[in-house]
Amino acid sequence: MDKNRNPNIKNLVAQAVNLIGMIDYQAGSVVSRTIIDKKAGTVTLFAFDEGEGLSEHTAPYDALVYVLDGEADIVISGKPVRLKKGELTIIPANEPHALSAVTKFKMLLTMIRSQL
Repeated sequence: MDKNRNPNIKNLVAQAVNLIGMIDYQAGSVVSRTIIDKKAGTVTLFAFDEGEGLSEHTAPYDALVYVLDGEADIVISGKPVRLKKGELTIIPANEPHALSAVTKFKMLLTMIRSQL
């Protein structure tokens, strides 16, 4: 195995893994687990308790949000988007966005750290 690879992902390499089961809900909290963290980008798993969220902010890179379980509201540049299990959206770089858990929900966030 590559000595520079994150040791937390060694159990994920070259095998099938239940992504939803990799993170648990915690009452009144947002829980995250980084799966990949490289110069090119990150892949992070999140679990939000109902009513939890992220306040409005911006990020300098594009992000893909994929909902694995539950339901969430995301507001991107003032436009509301309701996402349910199995749905995704892209948050463009430098656009203000916020997120709120309608129900408990889990998402996979993929950030791409590159620009044209």
